[in-house]
Amino acid sequence: MTAAKSGDTVRIHYTGTLSDGSVFDSSEGREPLEFTLGSGQVIPGFDSGVTGMSVGEKKTIEIPCEEAYGPVQEGARQDVPRDQIPAEIPLEVGLQLQMQSPQGQVIPVTVVAVSDEAVTLDANHALAGKDLTFALELVSIA
Repeated sequence: MTAAKSGDTVRIHYTGTLSDGSVFDSSEGREPLEFTLGSGQVIPGFDSGVTGMSVGEKKTIEIPCEEAYGPVQEGARQDVPRDQIPAEIPLEVGLQLQMQSPQGQVIPVTVVAVSDEAVTLDANHALAGKDLTFALELVSIA
């Protein structure tokens, strides 16, 4: 059997869970995820977990946060004066917003705290600081 290697385009079904067993993402009911191994299209631990698999093979991999979305970066949290947020935006914890960097890049942020004076925005990925587990099934190698 052929084993998946760097440069191969693979299609894979997956279910991603957190340490408490809750599912954060899955390809169930959708087309398999397609990506090129070694291209940086997926997190490093996912890439290395699929490498060496054969078509039809199923396995479970555990990815520490350092090989997933990295640790939580405290510097990615920022307090913004409340009056700098448009009044029509209903501010509540968990709300997803988009900011723009000075270079014009769109940065997704999450509202993590709201007070009368300020809103705390977090640009960390929602899965930063979390170890991830994936149940994988390799569907095809091209």
